[in-house]
Amino acid sequence: MGRNKYPEETVQKILDTAEQLFIEKGYDHASLQDIIDATGLSKGAIYHHFASKEDIFYSVCARIGQRNGEVLAEVRDNPALNGLNKLRVIFKTSLQPERQAKIFCMMPYLMDNAKFLATEMRSIFSEVVPRFVEPIIRQGITDGSIRTDHPKELAEAMMMLSDVWINPIVQPTTPEEIRARCAVYNQLFRGFGIDGLIDQEIIDTLVGYAQLAHHPPLDRENKD
Repeated sequence: MGRNKYPEETVQKILDTAEQLFIEKGYDHASLQDIIDATGLSKGAIYHHFASKEDIFYSVCARIGQRNGEVLAEVRDNPALNGLNKLRVIFKTSLQPERQAKIFCMMPYLMDNAKFLATEMRSIFSEVVPRFVEPIIRQGITDGSIRTDHPKELAEAMMMLSDVWINPIVQPTTPEEIRARCAVYNQLFRGFGIDGLIDQEIIDTLVGYAQLAHHPPLDRENKD
């Protein structure tokens, strides 16, 4: 068999197909064979680029994260906003359905997969905090909209609580639990000048994501 002259296109095809299958079926129910069948590629062609379904999934998530990062960078670099307002926009932007709903459809509950949970936490400390949240908090200190002597630690606490404790993809979470956690979250950070960061719109979005995390399209499919 001849050598693949366009490996980048093959990788793109695999990732595009896998992303759609993960969204439609969820990670646990989309098999490697599904990806092979949908792409029309051989098993050997898939394994030439990816070691496993898990490897493909990490690449899909990294690609989604890169797209999200480009949007968040625009907010971070917006000269018209002070630090606090940038935090508000960052939170709303990061939870917009067109960017996050697909993640909630495809992901398994993180508490059921320690490796996925560790990856999420590593992303908070190595990517999200240093690239986006900490610089915004430091700007807020300078412009007077945020009060803290520990910007890095404040950024870490904010993101750990919002991305793990409040995040309904970590474990099954009821609407009542989400609302209670959001209320406590807002109380915790009020003393830093960060008031009402999680507003009703965000709470309603998180409740919707809690329902998406149960993969209702797949449930309906299994009943047919």
